[in-house]
Amino acid sequence: MKRVQAVSQVQIDDNQVIVTLWNFPPGSETGWHRHAHDYVIVPVQDGHMLLETPDGEKEVRLKAGECYKRGEGVEHNVINIGEGPFSFVELEIK
Repeated sequence: MKRVQAVSQVQIDDNQVIVTLWNFPPGSETGWHRHAHDYVIVPVQDGHMLLETPDGEKEVRLKAGECYKRGEGVEHNVINIGEGPFSFVELEIK
């Protein structure tokens, strides 16, 4: 099943950080990708996502304002499996 692409908007990209706003309509995904830097996710809206990795799948509940971080190099795909849209801000630290 082909999913709709989540919508990303790079807001800052300088020598210190990349800040991207991600909007996920229901059923949308980022597509498989890998980050070149450590990063922090700041949910703007509550959401329910499926995180696909080479090691398996994990369902995650996002709560607006509750951040998490991940290290560089992890290959993954993020899918909105909730009934409504959600969004988060992704901050990659260079």
